[in-house]
Amino acid sequence: MNRARARLTREAGYAVPPPPPDVARTGRGLGRLRLGGRQGDGRAALGAKAQARALDRGRGVLYVYGNYAGDNMNFDIAAELAGEEGIQTRTVRVWDDVASAPPAQMDKRRGIAGDLFVIKIAGGVTASVADLDEAYRVVAKARDHTRSIGIALSAGSIPETGEPTYELGDDEIEIGMGLHGEPGVERGKMQPADLLVDKMMARVMEDLPFQAGDRVCLLLNDLGATTWLEMLIANRKAHQILENQGIAVHDTVIGSYCTCQEMAGLSITLMKLDEEPGAYYDLPATSLAYTKGPHRG
Repeated sequence: MNRARARLTREAGYAVPPPPPDVARTGRGLGRLRLGGRQGDGRAALGAKAQARALDRGRGVLYVYGNYAGDNMNFDIAAELAGEEGIQTRTVRVWDDVASAPPAQMDKRRGIAGDLFVIKIAGGVTASVADLDEAYRVVAKARDHTRSIGIALSAGSIPETGEPTYELGDDEIEIGMGLHGEPGVERGKMQPADLLVDKMMARVMEDLPFQAGDRVCLLLNDLGATTWLEMLIANRKAHQILENQGIAVHDTVIGSYCTCQEMAGLSITLMKLDEEPGAYYDLPATSLAYTKGPHRG
């Protein structure tokens, strides 16, 4: 009975957005469909609706995606079209970027690398829970417990043009960039890695806030052109900060999950876990660029 229910609810599926990290978000225990095409192209919405029809099986579809105008438009259209066919949908927009808007304007924040964790939990809950509203509740809770910030040391470029998305001096860093290489919200001077991570962690931790006794998942995301040595230096400092604050790290993920061509830099994500999202986070998942086995402590 449990096995049959899990199979059916996985078929309910959910959606992920179109940036390069789709390979990390689409697979068993993760996203089951993706939005293809240009963000401003209405055919993308038609494609999302067609995929929702294939996944529905009478259970409904949970859309999970980063909070960007193009994605919002296409998924809203897809949900409306799906509703006309009797397909029930719910939407969780991920808005984890603490730099892009103040806490009082949470729904104006961008979705960045934190959606990897939110989609991971969405994959677990839709494989385990038959009720769409219950799945929505758990995934929205995970979203609300997730915070991120990014810094870039060099601008990214878009393959279509090959041109940098903004200009950045040799001694400057860009703070709070978008997932697709959009310019950040402020600019600063280059600093030692430990000092930069100190400042990034402070911005993230005070926003929820994260406190002593919390248990978190930590993501260090390479923006596209950062070496493993640099990522591990940042990871060491992030762990030191969390340990000093009395915060336990349940899982650490390091890699290239939300990237822009040629952009050097990194983002840091923290997701607060309690028993409910944690159980779904620990379920296995497999994709081309992200694989997670059962958590062993």
